[in-house]
Amino acid sequence: MGGLVYFSSASGNTARFVARLGLSAARIPISPADAMPEPALPYVLMTPTFADGEGRGAVPKQVIRFLNDPGRRALIRGVIAAGNRNFGATFALSGRVIAEKCNVPQLYRFELAGTEDDIARVRAGLEKFWGTECLTMA
Repeated sequence: MGGLVYFSSASGNTARFVARLGLSAARIPISPADAMPEPALPYVLMTPTFADGEGRGAVPKQVIRFLNDPGRRALIRGVIAAGNRNFGATFALSGRVIAEKCNVPQLYRFELAGTEDDIARVRAGLEKFWGTECLTMA
């Protein structure tokens, strides 16, 4: 069994998506001055994409800071990325970058705050991924 860790910028799209999932989740703070969550169990990471037109800067700085800690990085098991389809090839690019760097699967991509279909797919997908009906963070 595992948990969910997410980052959401000031726009709040990813936070709204996580709230609609109805699952326990730990938030990576926006401010670098705030304490990072310290997951005790394996987790799936959910993050928006901040890429420029060339794909640079896709992974938010706070997510990089979170994953730069070897203990936290060791517990990641998958990534779900958000993005904006208007950005074409860089849509949800943060997920692909993290998946490749951390050697975990990119489990899903959704646009902005997601649709009801996205919510249902992610909830069902996480239940199947973890093999449980109940997801909690310790």
